[in-house]
Amino acid sequence: MFATVPNPIPARMKGLNRAEICDRNFVEFVQAWNGPVGARPADNAAVLTGSALDARGFAELLESQLVSRHLDLMARVLRVQNKVFYTIGSSGHEGNAMVARLTRHTDPAFLHYRSGGFMAERFRKLPGMDPVMDSALSFAASAEDPASGGRHKVWGSKPLWVLPQTSTIASHLPKALGTAVAIEQARRIGHALPIPEDSIAICSFGDASSNHATAQTAFNTAAWTAYQKLPAPVLFVCEDNGIGISVKTPDGWIGRNFRDRADLDYFHADGLDLANGYGQVQAAVEHCRRTRRPTFLHLRTTRIMGHAGTDFEIEWRSIEELCAVEAGDPLLRSAAIALESGLYSKEELLALYEGIRKRCFAAAEEADRRPKIATLDEVMAPLAPYSPKEVAKEAARAPEHDKRVAAFGGEDKLPEKQAPRHLAIQINNALHDLFCKYPETLLFGEDVAQKGGVYTVTKGLHKAFKGSRVFNTLLDETMILGLAQGYANMGMLPLPEIQYLAYFHNACDQIRGEAASLQFFSNNQYRNPMVVRIAGLGYQRGFGGHFHNDNSITALRDIPGLVVGCPSRGDDAATMLRTLAALAKVDGRVTAFLEPIALYMTKDLYEAGDGQWLTEYPAPDEAMPLGEGRIYNEGADDLVVFTYGNGVPMSLRAARTIEAKHGWKVRVVDLRWLVPLNEKFIVEQAKSAKRILIVDEGRHSAGVGEGVITAIAEGGYAARPFRRVVGADTYTPLAGAAFLVLPGDEDIVAAADNLA
Repeated sequence: MFATVPNPIPARMKGLNRAEICDRNFVEFVQAWNGPVGARPADNAAVLTGSALDARGFAELLESQLVSRHLDLMARVLRVQNKVFYTIGSSGHEGNAMVARLTRHTDPAFLHYRSGGFMAERFRKLPGMDPVMDSALSFAASAEDPASGGRHKVWGSKPLWVLPQTSTIASHLPKALGTAVAIEQARRIGHALPIPEDSIAICSFGDASSNHATAQTAFNTAAWTAYQKLPAPVLFVCEDNGIGISVKTPDGWIGRNFRDRADLDYFHADGLDLANGYGQVQAAVEHCRRTRRPTFLHLRTTRIMGHAGTDFEIEWRSIEELCAVEAGDPLLRSAAIALESGLYSKEELLALYEGIRKRCFAAAEEADRRPKIATLDEVMAPLAPYSPKEVAKEAARAPEHDKRVAAFGGEDKLPEKQAPRHLAIQINNALHDLFCKYPETLLFGEDVAQKGGVYTVTKGLHKAFKGSRVFNTLLDETMILGLAQGYANMGMLPLPEIQYLAYFHNACDQIRGEAASLQFFSNNQYRNPMVVRIAGLGYQRGFGGHFHNDNSITALRDIPGLVVGCPSRGDDAATMLRTLAALAKVDGRVTAFLEPIALYMTKDLYEAGDGQWLTEYPAPDEAMPLGEGRIYNEGADDLVVFTYGNGVPMSLRAARTIEAKHGWKVRVVDLRWLVPLNEKFIVEQAKSAKRILIVDEGRHSAGVGEGVITAIAEGGYAARPFRRVVGADTYTPLAGAAFLVLPGDEDIVAAADNLA
């Protein structure tokens, strides 16, 4: 196809860094060119005989490659001057520009961090956009960075449908697949997409990352979906450079591992050669768009220079190996094509190269002068947006009456007209109402459809709203939460269910590192609105063990921007769900609803048959403000008990004993909202307390109780006598032994005795 590329001049390494060497290699390669030169082709003619790429396309791709390369070179030079703060480059991966050219700017893209070429080329899709200045602002961590507002160097653009990713270990693959599934799901539920219906999702990653469990679960689910003849138009682009930081990928491993996977259609393309690789990439893209099947594009690349600026390859790679890598530089191959085809003379090509260099450095110097984030408020502004008035209004907006009547099966069957019911029933009623209110709502997870969930909490939803809106997934929490992100990306309101709290820990990073971080790293341009339902906490009888009696919510409390609500009774559950959904719809928030399993069917409070833990269903226009707690026996100050979940009925029972034993008036405060804790409310309740108990069914270390104590202490009331009643720092054993590690009524009474 083109003249053999000679080895670049290897020596003169002394005193030069790798960036300077690679830079010099290109210049000297062009200057030394003595290969054949053809007649300049027409713009629409093949750049080289037999190539699917025309001359105009090649010229533009070459420019995108050079923009990407000079951004890398600029970053290496200016990092030492403290003008740039990111040096993981795209050098050697510039062939991914072909993927950008052959796809649309409305195809959602979830990109590998070596995607400079892709981004430079995608910027062509919309007029008036400047990939150089936008990238320079991001490298400089400028507050004017249009991708993240200076919070991180990410490849992202709202107008170009590039959703910012910070992943280095393929944790973005599940949500890319979820987005592809959502594109097709929208048609089945009649939801209007924000992008064309024949869009595909693009997801790029490295060969080393393909081995990660999170990547493998996405590949498995993609194949699982295709096996069932369900469309999932995702283009997985594995940019295979043969190395992960310093660990080499075995030769042939990616092809061997993916070439023959059933229901994951494999294509190979040469990302080092635009003339040869373009048609191969084109075949993969067209196949994915036409068949709507998950497609694996194995893109051959290389890594020019170290993993990042701090990776001194000369310390662990031989000179000979480094020279061989540089000889495979795709920019040298592009230079050979440019010269052999007659599109450029040596002088024209070097002028283009130097012109883009000057443009990148000028943009970087200008970006360095632009404002930086200067305050903590500026840092956190997009993390957890909250519009209380708008959220309250949306939460209190009732569903259409006729839709409710149809969903519940008649006017006389509306839940607010029924007798008081227990927690599971009222959650179920609230979910029916949310489905009536938001036609874009989807509920999915393990066993949630026909069965109605392990505890029948979702019973009847599948029948009322059909399988396109209520459906079972494979048993994979990572993909359940990846699907949720995909549906959210496409404007739907996902309500994924995690069957047990312990199972959430299997997939925690999909919320911590992916869903909850998107608003932050996109400067609130992209959102992942969702309500994650999680059945959990302890005190189950007859069905125990640490998986089914997991009382630790520490992993949830540690996620920036997440909202976590935990009801103890049915009416609270309904009004909280309405607020959580409103937070998702109005402010794009990621929210979690922690449902105490042991209270699902609880009817009685003090004694069998008293029915005092049954509640009426609140009217559909009632909602609970975020952070609002519930106070039992307001004004009682001898002892104030702060608690939540299972601790609420336990504390109320214990309060009776304490009042009889010590003559105290006991106030019980149900926090209800666990993340973020309403510290102002906690301090207000602590003000008048003579004694304080914190009843936290979580573990001794890192539980909710620690947050309550901190709020009280920082509020100036640390001198109040207090005790904490908490679970032990252990996994929960089976059967009756479980209640040895969880706090009980008698523990609360004993703690009060100590305070006396």
